[in-house]
Amino acid sequence: MGNVLEPGLKAEASAVVAQDNIASSFVSGAPDVFATPSMIGLMENAAYLSVQNRLPAGWTTVGVFIDVQHLAATPIGMKVRAVAELIEVEGNRLKFKVEAYDEKEKIGEGFHGRYIVNAAKFLARVSEKGGS
Repeated sequence: MGNVLEPGLKAEASAVVAQDNIASSFVSGAPDVFATPSMIGLMENAAYLSVQNRLPAGWTTVGVFIDVQHLAATPIGMKVRAVAELIEVEGNRLKFKVEAYDEKEKIGEGFHGRYIVNAAKFLARVSEKGGS
């Protein structure tokens, strides 16, 4: 990949808390607040966005680990945003510092790892597994 990716790259992703991203849409009986899986997805999206436009055509990144804490609940209707900063590049492995905020406070923080892959080769390997 050369030096197309260097620590310090940042991006943000945002969403509004709604019926499709609240805890009760994942787990019956859970409260109607922004779900942890939704926060993680937003963090992953911010990390993806921070590097994708710097990769050669045909290359992408895939998530390989997440280590985050969900610090505070966010009600329906409030805007949330995730920020990702690339902090380490080791070959095709990327590590990001990720944080999430609602309109009042920080709601999440941690680390996320992604791996740079050739999209066609990656999908070919996946399709070899079969499935229905």
